[in-house]
Amino acid sequence: MPLPPSSRRRFLTAVATTGAAVTGAAGCKYASQLFLLRKVKKTADVAQPEWSTSRIQAWRPLGRTGFRMSDVSFGCANLSNPDVVRAAIDRGVTYFDTSPDYSNASSERALGEALRGQDREKLFIVSKFCTPEGHLPADTPVKGVIAAVEASLQRLGVDYLDLCHIHACNEVERLMAPTFHEAFHVLRDQKKLRFLGVSSHTPNVEAVMRAAVDSGKLDVIMVAYNFADWPKLHGIFRDAHARGVGVVAMKTLKGAQHNALGSFTPTERESFAQAAFKWVLSNPNVSGLVVSIDDRRQLDEYLVASGAPIGTDDVALLEKYDRAIKGSYCPPGCGECLSSCPAGVPVDDVLRYAMYYEHYRHERVAIESYAKIPMDRRGTACAGCPAPCEAACPEGIGIREKVLRTHGLLTVA
Repeated sequence: MPLPPSSRRRFLTAVATTGAAVTGAAGCKYASQLFLLRKVKKTADVAQPEWSTSRIQAWRPLGRTGFRMSDVSFGCANLSNPDVVRAAIDRGVTYFDTSPDYSNASSERALGEALRGQDREKLFIVSKFCTPEGHLPADTPVKGVIAAVEASLQRLGVDYLDLCHIHACNEVERLMAPTFHEAFHVLRDQKKLRFLGVSSHTPNVEAVMRAAVDSGKLDVIMVAYNFADWPKLHGIFRDAHARGVGVVAMKTLKGAQHNALGSFTPTERESFAQAAFKWVLSNPNVSGLVVSIDDRRQLDEYLVASGAPIGTDDVALLEKYDRAIKGSYCPPGCGECLSSCPAGVPVDDVLRYAMYYEHYRHERVAIESYAKIPMDRRGTACAGCPAPCEAACPEGIGIREKVLRTHGLLTVA
């Protein structure tokens, strides 16, 4: 059983406020805290034994790429154990998504170790136009884009990538940056990169995805998509499918708060991810979904949803989840509050990092990501602020309190 929310909250707060740097001796202290947190959670979260034989049951065409991706696919955002990837391959997973800025490139290295000895032609390996320091800006020179991709190839130990995304794209101008497209053509001619895509879960997501599909220049779109959000995406997905653009869904767990909900029974907690996946995959225009997988327990649980139809019980559970998270979930792609903040705090990013820490089990990713926000735009800017952002929030979130709390969680001395 998951830890009770109150106990888990006290434990998380204790870890975050002990005060530890991520390097040197203090880094060892942080690492030991992180290990203890993971040990507690892994002990508490035990998948049902019958799930241990779960495997991929369906593969779907990925647009015009000619590849058939596993409907439930492997996100490597917090990957550290190559054996989990090997197990996923043995159980039919064919699509693996990583990035240089996932865990300071250790995700790419771990995936690369797992790929050794595998049949490369049967797998679809995806990374991003990034460096370990973050996303490439629109004005990156062609040589810089090419160097970033070549560095990913070296870390992965492969000769080519199947797909690279223009990552976390929030502007059509960045999507269409000439240097990205020129670099792609050079890399494609050199047989180092096969296809080009875009990923987004940012406030301008619908405009970016519409432009990507209409441009004819993108082969795949990867977009935040989950139950009862972004109705305009359905038309974009339909057009993408008609034009041979693959559609990959992410952020499908809608905050992944199910293990912290006191109103959920143990059975509902165990069934939630599967219901969420089945809803996403019920859209025939979706090629597949990517979900971060860290361990075999998650692999066992998630693959149960592969090829399974959605039922009325699944929909009822998703509706119950929506009621339970009302006022606490910040949907990707919203951003309605951002222009109301006098300090320019990136509220959507801050709350997303809190989600990574508290619900996705990506503690290190959350802390490192938050540390990249300029000091004057972090949670301390909210102290004493009258919080005009809250009046602009369509979800009724107590933004000021949440941002201040997140600052305490994610700040290390």
